[in-house]
This record gives sequence, structure tokens and C-alpha cells, in this order.
Amino acid sequence: MPFSTQNPRPFNKTTVETLNPNQMGVYGIYRQGQWIYVGKGDIRKRLLDHLIGDNPCILKENPTHWVDEVTANMDAREQQLILELNPVCNKKVGYLLLQASVIPLPSNSPLKR
Repeated sequence: MPFSTQNPRPFNKTTVETLNPNQMGVYGIYRQGQWIYVGKGDIRKRLLDHLIGDNPCILKENPTHWVDEVTANMDAREQQLILELNPVCNKKVGYLLLQASVIPLPSNSPLKR
């Protein structure tokens, strides 16, 4: 299931700073026709980090908007959204999630959390 219905907000410092700190959940960054990145954590902090270039892939893709979803179940929801939306800057993560869902990882694998 994609992000819950909401109004997309422009991906800029002004709109991100309207969020209250410590809102935990998932977020998606995109431009028309392309999901760029899905992440989790303190939504305001993470989006501000992305705006200053902590992940070069995101800014390289020229994001225009973002959406978010406050949830206590961040880990599972993030994985679900990555597999469903296939964001370009989560390709490695999405591939690993897909592989883990098809072929279970051994309990001693460094890829297991």
C-alpha cells in the first residue's frame, strides 16, 4: 500500500521546518513520475539532512516533493514502501530486501539486523 492520501509538500527547507521535531515515521521523496528515496526516523531531521546533501544520490535526482507517514512500525513500513515504490536511491536496499524475502539469510549473516 502506498503512502496514505495526503497533500505532497515541496522539498525545501521552509516546508520541512514546519514539521514538529521528533515525529517518528517514514517519508518519501520524489519528483513527478519517479520515487527517489524512502526513509525512516525523525522525519524533520532526516529531511533536513537530505536537503543539505547527506545522500548525494537524492539531490542528484532533482527531488521536488515529499510525503510522510507517522508510524510506530517504521522498519516494516519502510521495507514495504521500498519494495512497492522502487525508489532510485534505495536500489541496493530494495534488492537486499527482495532477496531476503525470497531466500532467507543465515542467522549469522552480517546483512541481518
